[in-house]
Amino acid sequence: MASEAFEEIAETFEFLDDWEDRYRHVIELGKAMAPMDDALKVPATKVDGCASQVWMVPLIEDGKFRFVGDSDAMIVRGLIAVVSALFSDLPLREVLKVDAAAEMARLGLDQHLSSQRSNGLRAMLERIRLLAATALEEV
Repeated sequence: MASEAFEEIAETFEFLDDWEDRYRHVIELGKAMAPMDDALKVPATKVDGCASQVWMVPLIEDGKFRFVGDSDAMIVRGLIAVVSALFSDLPLREVLKVDAAAEMARLGLDQHLSSQRSNGLRAMLERIRLLAATALEEV
């Protein structure tokens, strides 16, 4: 159910045995993301429930879901990149069908993130569901 980009991340994680290497990979994914325009970093786009500052803005084109996001923490920026890969270019209806917790569990992140980071990740995933559901209502 996940996108091809997420499947590539999952395959890379299978190849990387050491969790330090996996964390480095997540951080590199975050560094590779295009920066989010500072004008989009407003209270309305801020994700509540994250220890770090996190912003997400949906980009719906031709019924496909994408978003831009950013954080002031490198590991969280990397998590945004992973989450973006999970949902990138899926049709809006498919976004709501993704079992995000199960997909993220495939990476083992649920076992290796602090409770604050896990809560923040859940908040990001909930925000995506809300953004997709709202976009569906507007169609």
